[in-house]
Amino acid sequence: MSRKPELKGRAARLARLFPAGPRQAARTPFVLLVVLLLGGGLIGLLVLNSALSEGSFKMDDLQKDTKSLTDEEQALQRDIDSYSAPDALQRRARELGMVPGGDPAFLDPDGTVKGVPSPAAQQSVQEAPAVRPPEALLLSQTIGSSPSPAPSGAPLDSPARSASPDPTATTPETPGR
Repeated sequence: MSRKPELKGRAARLARLFPAGPRQAARTPFVLLVVLLLGGGLIGLLVLNSALSEGSFKMDDLQKDTKSLTDEEQALQRDIDSYSAPDALQRRARELGMVPGGDPAFLDPDGTVKGVPSPAAQQSVQEAPAVRPPEALLLSQTIGSSPSPAPSGAPLDSPARSASPDPTATTPETPGR
């Protein structure tokens, strides 16, 4: 058998600082610590992955909503553009019984008139609108004739309007009579 050599001096003092026998460190706490760290890391990754997936699904839904709303906005803008085109405005104005105005006159701040105003062109019977505004239909049913232009500032049922029907106008035919 082999004996350990006996140490002297400084080496002996240092040897006393180290444990004397062959001891093994307890492995159970270390193994438990490593298992807990790995398990916690895996659970953390699982939670992070599911949160990212949920955010991805929400983002996909929001992108679909944005695309559908953008398409709807473009369709509405196309409708607005078609209704505000000059030919469409002119057609709608004629359907409502409007006629192009004459030459305008302008007022200066001092009250003088610049220009010579001219009346709007008279609308012939052939140019009469197929579609009338609701006020004209209501008035023609109560008076029994087609409406005439109201004097400026006079309401639709004012005596000035009902007392001066257009002599050239014809009475509209009412279906069912």
